[in-house]
Formats: sequence, structure tokens, C-alpha cells
Amino acid sequence: MDFLALILCASLVWVLVQALRFLEKKASTSPSNLPPGPPPLPVIGNLLELGNLPHKSLAKLALTYGPIIKLRLGFITTIVISSPSVAREILQAHDASFSNRMVPDTITAFKQDALGLPWAPISPLWRNLRRVCNLHIFTNKKLDSTQQLRLKKVEELLAHVKISAQVGDAVDIGEAAFRTTLNFLSNTIFSLDLADPSSVSAAEFKKIVSRITVEAGKPNIADYFPVLKKIDPQGSRRRMKMYFGQLLDMFEGLIRKRLQMRTPSDYARKDDVLDTLIDICEDTNEDMEIFQIKHLMLDLFVAGTDTTSNTLEWAMAELLHNPDKLSRAQTELDQVIGKGNLVDESNIARLPYLQAIVKETFRLHPTVPLLLPRKSGAELEIGGVTVPEGAQVFVNVWAIGRDGTLWEDPNAFMPERFLGSEMDVKGQSFELIPFGGGRRVCPGLPLALRMLHMMLGSLLNCFNWKHEGGIEPEDMNMDDKFGLTLQKDQPLRAVPTLV
Repeated sequence: MDFLALILCASLVWVLVQALRFLEKKASTSPSNLPPGPPPLPVIGNLLELGNLPHKSLAKLALTYGPIIKLRLGFITTIVISSPSVAREILQAHDASFSNRMVPDTITAFKQDALGLPWAPISPLWRNLRRVCNLHIFTNKKLDSTQQLRLKKVEELLAHVKISAQVGDAVDIGEAAFRTTLNFLSNTIFSLDLADPSSVSAAEFKKIVSRITVEAGKPNIADYFPVLKKIDPQGSRRRMKMYFGQLLDMFEGLIRKRLQMRTPSDYARKDDVLDTLIDICEDTNEDMEIFQIKHLMLDLFVAGTDTTSNTLEWAMAELLHNPDKLSRAQTELDQVIGKGNLVDESNIARLPYLQAIVKETFRLHPTVPLLLPRKSGAELEIGGVTVPEGAQVFVNVWAIGRDGTLWEDPNAFMPERFLGSEMDVKGQSFELIPFGGGRRVCPGLPLALRMLHMMLGSLLNCFNWKHEGGIEPEDMNMDDKFGLTLQKDQPLRAVPTLV
């Protein structure tokens, strides 16, 4: 046996000993009346129950054990919520006790767990970052002021699709949506296109973002056995450090360039988000540092591009999979704004079926199927059972969206179910919470909804669509693959024709 194998065996024995000691101590201190769940195996607990698609595996377990279940994932006690009433208790009634995160080891790269808005603990830093987003980036006034920029980027999307339509080429829907969203964000924040031949291409940027979401979402043994975090046995944190580093270096370069531009007294302000954030840093009454800007940029670009493009891709896939729904959407667009016209934000309120399509897409394909994990800050009675202090808590919004007791024909794509309904996706209707709820609700929600309706409506109103290769609607692959965000297993490629 070589030296490396000896080291590996010794490490395994040590982990087993530590695990047995931990479990013995845990059993003696665990509260009574814990939620039901499958019996755990020695040491590894219920890890094998997760499978390759945890959102689906956990939904099946909920059918057996109920809407609130307990799993032991290695050393980590995990509670999974699969009903809107219990989700309301966690995200609203006891929001203060569940506001902090159970942070994956990968997110600790470059201290993103402490500096990033989605992961940072509730603290003065987190409150300041949230206030900056709410006051300077995502207010209705700010978003109204950038309407023309969004129109311009959607027009560029349509021009790109038109070229494909003229030559009969297929369009990668997810990549086209990603490029549009990326360039809108980069113009709003930096006053430039990042998806530009002279800069980082959209495909390269998308690849990095996709790797970040996959790395953050896939099972990592260091998360289940914290004693292994120092050695990072799967190399997950090392890879994430590389991906984070690529984006942080790019953002730092753009920030430094802007700081140099601002030095002359005759500097012509861009009045974009970056200028605003630098002003905040230079204002002694504000509490923000320059280095925090690049970490906020990382959050905005990773969360804002991947989630929006994935949702638009799923919406287009469902419409191609259900031609009658596609036809109804195009009829509404033709009657309200006229065939071939771009959808602007003033049209959205007059397009109830388009709004229903977006809601139905969020129901079937929530962007973050388990939301980001919460951490129980105290031992609490939830749903008639005890959630122990320190437990990891997932809300399975994918399972809630497919619950047959809540939804008629839950696996069918039926936007009609939302017509005349007051239910929305803004964190108050707990049957439909793709953006989460409570104080941790996604701050970018208002922008995401504007972009989704504009892009989807314009693509449907300006082009007819068919699946590449003449694949019939009923033969389309509608499988997903699990990560931090829910992506199509096979990217959607569709052929446009001019209307």
C-alpha cells in the first residue's frame, strides 16, 4: 500500500471516529418531537436519498413523510419544507429566526459568504447592502429611468434573431436571453456592453456563471462533514475561487478605470450604478467601501443574468411544447399591440395572458428550486413539530409548485389557471415564491419581471417559432438538471421565421 493510500485510509478512519462521537453526542441532546423522515444510515445519514435531482427526490419523500421532514446529511440536520402554510411560518411568521444562511463551503471563496448580499449574515453590512440595492438600483424610479436602455437591448435581441430568421438558422434561446440581460445590466452598471467582440463575450461569461451556479449547487462532502472543510476533498472551493476570481478581477479593472476617469475636474458623469456606488463610498455619511462594490457586482451579475435567461428559456420551451398556448399568446399580443411590434413596459399590464405564462413558468420551473438554504437561529415549534437550533432549512418551491392538493393537473402547463387570480410572485402568495420571501426576498425581482415580459412578449410577437430539426412538440426534451439554479438539461434551439 503506497503512502497516499495510507493517508487516505487513516483520514477515513478518523472521519468515522469523529462521526460516531458526533452522532452519539447529537442523539443525547436532540429535542423530542422532531419532524418525521426516512431512517438515516450510519455516518452518511440520508445522503443517498438526495440522488442527482434533489428537488425531485425530496418532493417524493414529502409524499411519504409529510410537508415538513427531517434528514441527516452527514453531520448536518436538515429540515425540508414542502407546503405553503409551513413556508409562510418560516419566511414570514418566524422570519427573524430563519434569516441567516447555511453557507456552502464553496461560497466562502474570497469571503463571499461574508461580503455577498445573498449569503452574508443579517448585520449592519447586510442591511447597508440591501439599502443600497433598494434605494439606488431597484426602485421603480430608477428602473423607469432606464426603460429606454432596456428597449434598446431588446431591439438588439430582435435584430440578432431576425438575421437567423432570414437565413433559417436556429437560435440558442438561453444564450440570446443571457446576452441581452448581460448587456442591459452592464450598461446600467458600467455604461458599456460586456457581450462585445472587444470585451468578454456573452458565451464566455455565461460559461463562468453557469460553473458558479453548478459548483454552488452540487453535493459537496465538505458541507456534510465540516471536519473536511480544511482539505476541500473534492476541490470545489478551489474551483469556485478560480471562477469568482475571474469575475472579481474583471470588475476590479472596470472600477479602477472609472476611478481614474473621475480624477479630472471636468469628468463627465456617467450617472450609472458605478458612479452612484463610488459616490456612496466617497460620502463620509455613507458606510460602504470600494472593495465591497466588486463583491456586490458579483452578486448582481451572477443572480441577474443566469436566473432571467433560464426562466425565459423554460417559458419558450413550454410554449413550443404546447402550441395551443403559444397561439393564444400571439393572438393576445396581436390584438393588444399589433403583430410585429416590440413589447414595451407600458404594454405589460394590458397583457394578462403573457403575465400568466410567466407565472406558470415560475410555478413549474422555479429558478432556485430549493431556494437558498436558511439556518435555524433557535429551537422553534413549526407546523406542530420541533425545528432544532442550527438546522439547515430548505423550502422546496419546486415541490410546492407541483403539489396536486394545491394545483389542478399540477404537471400540465396551463397559464389559464392564473387568469383572474390575484396570486403573484412577489413573496406574499406562498404557493408561488420563486424569489423567496421575508427580508431575504430577492431584491432584483422588479427588474427581472420587467425584462422577462419584454423579452418573451417581443420574441413571440415578432417571430413564429419551431423546434430545431423539426422535432414535434410532444417529442421535446423537457428534462432539467440540478444546480443552484434549475436549467434545461438540453439547451433550447429554435428556428424563427418573420411574422
